Amino acid sequence: MMYSLKRVCLPENAPEQAVYAAGELRYYLALMCGRPCPIEPDAVENAVILEQVVCCELGEDGFRIIPEENAIRICGGKRGIIYGAYELLEMLGCRFFTPECEKVPTVSEVFLELSEEILQKPILEYREHNYTDLRRSPRFAVKSRVNGAHHTIPEKLGGFLTYAWFVHTFERMVPPSRYGAEHPEFYAMLADGSRPQTPERFQLCLTNPDLLEVAIDSVRQALKANPRARIISISQNDWFGNCQCEKCLEADREEGSPSGTLLRFVNAIAERLEPEFPDVVFDTLAYNYTRPASRITRPRHNVCVRLCSIEACFAHSFETCDDEHRWVSRPDGSRGSFIGDLEAWGKVSERVYIWDYTTCFAHYPTPHPNWHVLQPNMKAFVRNNVRGVFEQANGAQGGGVDMNELRAYLISKLLWNAETDVQRHMEEFTDYYYGDAGVYIREYIETLCRKAEVDNIHVGFNDNPVSELFAEEMLDRYDEILEKAEQAVASDALRRRRVQKVRLSIRWVRIKRAGMLRHEHNAEEINSFFLDWNSFGLTRIDEWVSPQSTLRALLDDKWRGTEYLEHWSGEGGEIL
Repeated sequence: MMYSLKRVCLPENAPEQAVYAAGELRYYLALMCGRPCPIEPDAVENAVILEQVVCCELGEDGFRIIPEENAIRICGGKRGIIYGAYELLEMLGCRFFTPECEKVPTVSEVFLELSEEILQKPILEYREHNYTDLRRSPRFAVKSRVNGAHHTIPEKLGGFLTYAWFVHTFERMVPPSRYGAEHPEFYAMLADGSRPQTPERFQLCLTNPDLLEVAIDSVRQALKANPRARIISISQNDWFGNCQCEKCLEADREEGSPSGTLLRFVNAIAERLEPEFPDVVFDTLAYNYTRPASRITRPRHNVCVRLCSIEACFAHSFETCDDEHRWVSRPDGSRGSFIGDLEAWGKVSERVYIWDYTTCFAHYPTPHPNWHVLQPNMKAFVRNNVRGVFEQANGAQGGGVDMNELRAYLISKLLWNAETDVQRHMEEFTDYYYGDAGVYIREYIETLCRKAEVDNIHVGFNDNPVSELFAEEMLDRYDEILEKAEQAVASDALRRRRVQKVRLSIRWVRIKRAGMLRHEHNAEEINSFFLDWNSFGLTRIDEWVSPQSTLRALLDDKWRGTEYLEHWSGEGGEIL
């Protein structure tokens, strides 16, 4: 049936999320046809009717788009009512590529053909990545249908899943500054018998019963201080050094993994606090030494295990990668792959979350050949009982040059629906965002990924650009393709500028390889690169240090500015 959409119907006293959805529909429908699109309480004919509902079937994120006799009805949960409005607009041809780049068709009248009801409810209850565009623009984050802690989305736009604490929380839970002097036994024993308490470089002795009581009280206070929090993380510090005391080692051996010892601890906290906080999920990490699943202990129904892929290769899918060097050791000396650990956790946990990685954090500009694995990996997550995914990205405040805008767009689509048509989304984005250069941008992506696949080149999350992916002949090939891209939009100033931004990736890899591999430093090229970098408003080249420290390292023939620091985080956050 064909519908003419001329107005929006919104009941009086509708919830603020429905009011927001109505305002967005009014704006875009009017923009499409150049005529007013009124919001009326009783209109039915030629209208989009909004109905915000509370029901278990749709939850907070699901929605229905229902064809009726003379109107289309959108029913949805708190966020779903907004997502349903954007889905309708996308069905009409609108595309929300970035906060500054949207495609809105121009028509004489807005028509939509719809014969069957559309129902969408995401499998992933928690969807998050930390690309800058979505962190700085809550409105764009809602259009992208993410709902995680990095996206501080106001309630009127649907809100987000709030953490009381967000990962690596042992230091917050049992700070050495408070307990270290009187209770050194709270802290993990190393093989030499010492119990270090250096900030961030310690773990806890998880079998100590007195520690458990302190931890329970600490978590209780954190939840009381954050009454809207839905999740709290009880998780190891970002360090190794799990406890080597006899009780902890015995538990590790029984469980087949230190994750079992950790789960006993987390389960005890979750069980004790559940009566006070029945709606809170207690989250922990399966990370580094806790990555392999436990043999005996299972997560409680209110405990979430967040599995991290930090050791994995990102040039091949988790299911097909054959690089055994990236496997993780267990207490019995055996080793396992990430996909094996994912499958194991999916069998024993009711709620698995993922912490995945989508860039090279040591060298943000480095072309990252993960384009072909984004969908296979997301499908693998969904098949293995995963209910939430965080894709850690280039989080620099100024963004990045490795086509962050495109990667953010595709990841958002996959978080909503792992079966989505990625190729169509890529073509739509590149053809509009890069114009006539889009076909060459896709050729560049394909050339990069095919090189990694055909030559079986494995790529980690922090690799230096020394592999054959970045041999001089390959850099020449990438430059040749991107030169064609730039020439294709030579008369289109905006899109030419976007292609030039992509080309900064290859420029940086050439400069860095020349310095590190041949000890060559071309002052003119270096100066030009950093001036162009600044002209795009870009900030960090390396996740953990400023461009000033990156330049210093380049000229000192060091791979990273972090080599000047006692701890990689020592320089602190970005200062703009």
